[in-house]
Amino acid sequence: MIVATGGEPSGLAAKAATSSIPIVFAAGGDPVKAGLVSGLNRPAGNLTGISQFTYSLEAKRLGLLHEMMPASDRIAVLMNDNNPNAPDQVKDLQVAASRAGVQLLLVPISTEVDLDPAFATLAEKRLTAALISADPFFNARRARVVALAAHARLAAMYEFREFVDAGGLMSYGSNLVDGYRQVGVYAARILNGAKPSELPVLQPTIFELVINLKTAETLGLEIPPTLLARADEVIE
Repeated sequence: MIVATGGEPSGLAAKAATSSIPIVFAAGGDPVKAGLVSGLNRPAGNLTGISQFTYSLEAKRLGLLHEMMPASDRIAVLMNDNNPNAPDQVKDLQVAASRAGVQLLLVPISTEVDLDPAFATLAEKRLTAALISADPFFNARRARVVALAAHARLAAMYEFREFVDAGGLMSYGSNLVDGYRQVGVYAARILNGAKPSELPVLQPTIFELVINLKTAETLGLEIPPTLLARADEVIE
């Protein structure tokens, strides 16, 4: 059995390698659109897993960030342009930005060496708010990304609470730990004889808004009471 937790690319690589060995994936977007499975309820073939819905929540994250920073008329978006989901993410963000009356500064990131110059540019442009797009690239480097955002004094929104645990300002998304737990449950069921084609692709039912109060205070931000009341967890 193969467990592919690196998003769609790792799942597709595993699928290309075998059509017989069971595969359990953790995807960030639509696994049907990505070509991982033919359907969510009956995935068919040798793959099943979970979709974390990370990519489809960018507009919601932008709205929450704008609510946190209503005076910011420009918001930076750090985007891994090597991600095949990037065009859809940008499209959703542009629609949301138009509705909110804010301008987006898209900052393409392709490799790790792009990170320092990108955040330095945002500091030079005196931007105060940034959305770190949902992407395994940033999640794998969350400590560094959070540190760079802090150094640039950016109010930053992230996809998972793990960024906020590391000192990031706020996050909105599904529970990453629970997602991996579900992957483990499916892996165990397959090892016990279940077929991937009989296990529907799982989708999260709980989405968390997490805010780091200490980081807000460091940035000199006063969290709007309405936003604070909707937070699922406030880290002090």
